[in-house]
Amino acid sequence: MDPPREHDHTVVGVRDFAEALAFINKVGALAEAMNHHPDIVNSWNKVTLTLLTHDRGGLTDLDFELAKKIDAL
Repeated sequence: MDPPREHDHTVVGVRDFAEALAFINKVGALAEAMNHHPDIVNSWNKVTLTLLTHDRGGLTDLDFELAKKIDAL
């Protein structure tokens, strides 16, 4: 059995900087609604999201719930 993950790291490819910002804003709106905020890094046509619950030191149900909503974008 795999050990529990401390975080979930996802890289999303987009067409350009403008599309990256639009995606980040959508993720931000979801995160605000849940009061659960991922670490977000933007590099022109890539957005890197790292999900973890900082005060718990790893992944929790909130991270999986937010990931599911992000996947639906």
